[in-house]
Amino acid sequence: MHLHKQISEQKIRDIIYEFKGKIYQRPPLRSSVKQRLRIREIYYIDILEIEDRNVLFIIGCQAGTYIRKFVFDLGLALGCGAHMRELRRTRVGPFKEKDNLFNLQDIKDAYEFYIEEGDETYLRKIILPMEYALTGMPKIIVRDSAVDALCHGAKLTAPGILKVSAHLKSNDLACVLTLKNELVALVEPKYSASQIVKIDHGVIGKVNRVIMPINTYPSWKSYK
Repeated sequence: MHLHKQISEQKIRDIIYEFKGKIYQRPPLRSSVKQRLRIREIYYIDILEIEDRNVLFIIGCQAGTYIRKFVFDLGLALGCGAHMRELRRTRVGPFKEKDNLFNLQDIKDAYEFYIEEGDETYLRKIILPMEYALTGMPKIIVRDSAVDALCHGAKLTAPGILKVSAHLKSNDLACVLTLKNELVALVEPKYSASQIVKIDHGVIGKVNRVIMPINTYPSWKSYK
């Protein structure tokens, strides 16, 4: 953050920590979403360094938070104005800079090592299965007999469900997995986890997006 006027370090620290928690934010004009007031949560914010009118800080925030707008609003609160000078994203969901950031040379070396040595270790460290991206999402485990029907666009019904994440809420976007933890689809359940475990028939939710190709698992008829 670059401040437009000189501000005391103490005032900067006093004001910036007031922005921790839930804040109101209106997306900037140059954005792909509507210009309406939204609530976003700042999980943590820490100042790393202050040099002249430049403030280096680290922030953990809810998805959809505009840091450029956050800095602008912070400048207003300080009474001097401010703009974002540089942004470095160090984490998105389960992906962390220290664990999941690789350059093209890393990929090339891993691929050549696989071709020459037949060892997939380094390649698998770089290229992760898509299920990894859904680590934090609520999960629904289904029977093998329900998989192909879902792949054909059928609705998720109670008899096909084996397990549900305890924190699943109604209308949450959840991922449907096989017993082998293979991603089948994304669904929007009509009920919470506590309700689903008590239901033994009927539709539980609609499929938002099918991920697994059809015929990966046998048709439900073959399980009779």
